[in-house]
Amino acid sequence: MMSNPIKNLTKKEWALWLISLSAVVLSNLLSENIDLLTLFAACIGITSLIFAAKGNVWAQILMIVFSILYSIISWRFHYWGEMITYLGMTLPMAVWSMITWMKNPSENGNEVAIQKLTKKHILALAFFGTLTTIVFFLILRALDTPNLAFSTLSIVTSFLAAALTMLRTSYYALGYASNDLVLIVLWVYASLGNPMYIPVVVNFIIFFFNDMYGFVSWKQREKQVENRKYAAG
Repeated sequence: MMSNPIKNLTKKEWALWLISLSAVVLSNLLSENIDLLTLFAACIGITSLIFAAKGNVWAQILMIVFSILYSIISWRFHYWGEMITYLGMTLPMAVWSMITWMKNPSENGNEVAIQKLTKKHILALAFFGTLTTIVFFLILRALDTPNLAFSTLSIVTSFLAAALTMLRTSYYALGYASNDLVLIVLWVYASLGNPMYIPVVVNFIIFFFNDMYGFVSWKQREKQVENRKYAAG
């Protein structure tokens, strides 16, 4: 599980990785004020998503780093919801996911074993998702957070994405893709007030396409596992 994730990338994944990094770097260079923290965070985030698509545990290690960097970026714009979410929820759940993924390797030992959602999982996600929505809505409202509705929605989608990652299901990628869409809206609002945040919008657009690739990749692996079981049975 701690094997070098780069050596297992396909040509298609190399292309996606390099194109994504190039788009992020270009958007930052074209910005009037280059923010190195935003650029570095985006590169870390993209690399994490590429590794996550492979089911490699290094994805979660990089997600821990990204959570810290993104929290700082959110703090600077007073997006308290984003800061609280990534420091208080996404980061610890990434640590938990890292441990869970390491304990549940696939047959080849290079990637995490995929788990199917059960009714118990779905009920737990619904309950804790609802609880998270209510609690954080009250906290964010008390903090007078900008764009309260979208900030709350961002927390809910972040929670679901992180929880689904921990549960080792392919739907983690759809959770993150949904969160990307919400964050695109949030940072569009932010960039209207300060154009320096336009690269952040571009970053999450790139993240969205990488997350969708992750979903397709995990579904393909899921099908391969089922085919092997069928052949063996």
